[in-house]
Amino acid sequence: MTSFIELGLLKPICEAVAREGYSQTTPIQQQAIPTIVAGRDVLGVAQTGTGKTAAFALPILHRLAENRVALRPRRVRALILTPTRELAVQVGQCFGTYGALLRLKRVVVTGGVGMQPQIAALHGGTDILVATPGRLLDLMARGAANLDAVECFVLDEADRMLDMGFINDIRKIVGCLPVARQTLLFSATMPPMVGSLAATILKDHQRIEVTPAATTVDRVDQRVMFVAKDRKRDLLLSLLKSGTVSRAIVFARTKHGANRLAEQLEKSGISAEAIHGNKSQGARQRALSEFQAGRVIALVATDIAARGIHVDDVSHVINYELPNEPESYVHRIGRTARAGAEGIALSFCDSEEIAYLRAIEATIRQPVPADEAHPFHCPATARMRLNSAAKPPKRMGGGGNGQRPRGRPQNGRRAA
Repeated sequence: MTSFIELGLLKPICEAVAREGYSQTTPIQQQAIPTIVAGRDVLGVAQTGTGKTAAFALPILHRLAENRVALRPRRVRALILTPTRELAVQVGQCFGTYGALLRLKRVVVTGGVGMQPQIAALHGGTDILVATPGRLLDLMARGAANLDAVECFVLDEADRMLDMGFINDIRKIVGCLPVARQTLLFSATMPPMVGSLAATILKDHQRIEVTPAATTVDRVDQRVMFVAKDRKRDLLLSLLKSGTVSRAIVFARTKHGANRLAEQLEKSGISAEAIHGNKSQGARQRALSEFQAGRVIALVATDIAARGIHVDDVSHVINYELPNEPESYVHRIGRTARAGAEGIALSFCDSEEIAYLRAIEATIRQPVPADEAHPFHCPATARMRLNSAAKPPKRMGGGGNGQRPRGRPQNGRRAA
């Protein structure tokens, strides 16, 4: 393994990273940081939990600190686009943490909060702007942000960005950027749309792929629990009250379902919060803060909202409802086993979800082991799984590359 100082990063950056307890780079950091420092465009294919944010944040901080320029009104030097508000906030926090010993200005702009403070923050210009696409376009339309001085542009979570329908917004924003710039595109998977986008915005880029797209996190202990649909809540309560779950993200398929489940958990004495796109930014941030602080044991989330959740020490991911797109399973279970830790992913499967389970197993090219010891085990549903095994799996969504996970990464805390 390589240390951060060996990659040639400025001493204040290495000191800030060391303060957070990180000493060794992850594979994506080891490969991406020197390439980005050298000024090349990068296409990074990296699963969640691999240290991707630091892989672009550290070299951007290095570049901005080494080449200081006077800030100009409403101008931006480095722009990072993220698909969700939560991810924007956390990326902004990473820049603040790693750049704590540098005199660089950063601003985070997202929807769901007032625009005037953001306009004021951008008035004198900023070194780093982390933004969601819609709010950035609103600010640009009001003349509060100008992108003609951007030196480095990062498109983070590109696959989710396109899944959420941001392609036109991205094209508008890219059209306002200088031609002479460095562009970094990071994605957990590489569907055709992401490849097409990369071809249009990257120049002479280096592709860095440290983990095959759409594979499971090797450190996650995955299990499927067959259960009747009307006993799922009983199974969830049994697990959360067992004392073995310290912090869990529970996935529901819909916003309404997430709200209802969180309310039911609270009524049963389990501290829970729901997080999804219909919640205000303030409510979402409060829920995430309570979860991070350990005052909430269960965060009930939808797929889109959860893409921005990067919290260490999540002991369990619980798929209360299986996703109808198998790639979402990979993103979900990646919320645990972060920063070198191990984690457990439990998937509840009722009789109507057997096809979803088969599609997931086809995507990850391995069966998910069954846990038949729990008190709500449904033998009839388990038999349906066995009977379906002889049939060709029906795909429920887009495709992954079907590769098995690579070897177990080295343990030890790494930058998030």
